[in-house]
Amino acid sequence: MSLPEPVIACARIVEQGDPDRFRTVMAAPVAARAMLFPIYAMNVEVSRAPWVTQEAMIAEMRLQWWRDALEEIARGRAVRKHEVTTPLAGVIGPEQAKMLDESVTARRWDIYPEPFEDEAHMDAYIDQTAGHLMWTAAAALGAPAQAEGDVRALAFAAGTAAFLRAVPALAAAGRIPLLDGTHEGLIVLAKRAKARSVRPALPKAARPALWPAIGAGKLLDQVIRNPQAVGDGTLPAPLTPLRLGLSATTGRLAL
Repeated sequence: MSLPEPVIACARIVEQGDPDRFRTVMAAPVAARAMLFPIYAMNVEVSRAPWVTQEAMIAEMRLQWWRDALEEIARGRAVRKHEVTTPLAGVIGPEQAKMLDESVTARRWDIYPEPFEDEAHMDAYIDQTAGHLMWTAAAALGAPAQAEGDVRALAFAAGTAAFLRAVPALAAAGRIPLLDGTHEGLIVLAKRAKARSVRPALPKAARPALWPAIGAGKLLDQVIRNPQAVGDGTLPAPLTPLRLGLSATTGRLAL
């Protein structure tokens, strides 16, 4: 079974913009790849929209374009032609489109230099980006509705781990990424995220949606032991071929 050309185009976007997720998809069955690549390609396009320009209005317009496209999918209208929107419309339904619209809206935080308002604001950002993405992927692969809470908990841990790795780049770009950037504050954040590192019980077909979280628990443990690594930018990539291989062959998520 080969992938259709529109999905291959999405795969190329993911390979260039999110190589770790690309590797997790390539370790999945071909049928899962056809579902995941359009979802992850949309995430790549949206997540980089605030960063391709220094003009806030242009960044807002780019995000609004995606909101409009997702509204077309949610309303069952003909979706605007784009190498990602066309295959995306074939793998998500109205509810997923509405949820991803919230993810796009959350990305407005990336445009401006203001910090998060409070812990609840930061938690919402991580849930609406990492959580919405992982649950959309899991649901597309057949995860049952009752698993959503556990999937979101895992996504929060993985999203926090990814955010901590991005702190130096965010700071260099003039953002204020952390509410409390002290070592103590980093340890508290990592412990709070680690507490959510669950292994959701999903059907085998849906488990590849969880694989972007591989190694997140290990990374959070490293932050707890050595919070200085966050500022130094020395946190290693949590996804390794060994961990991915173990997760794919044993069915047990290598956190």
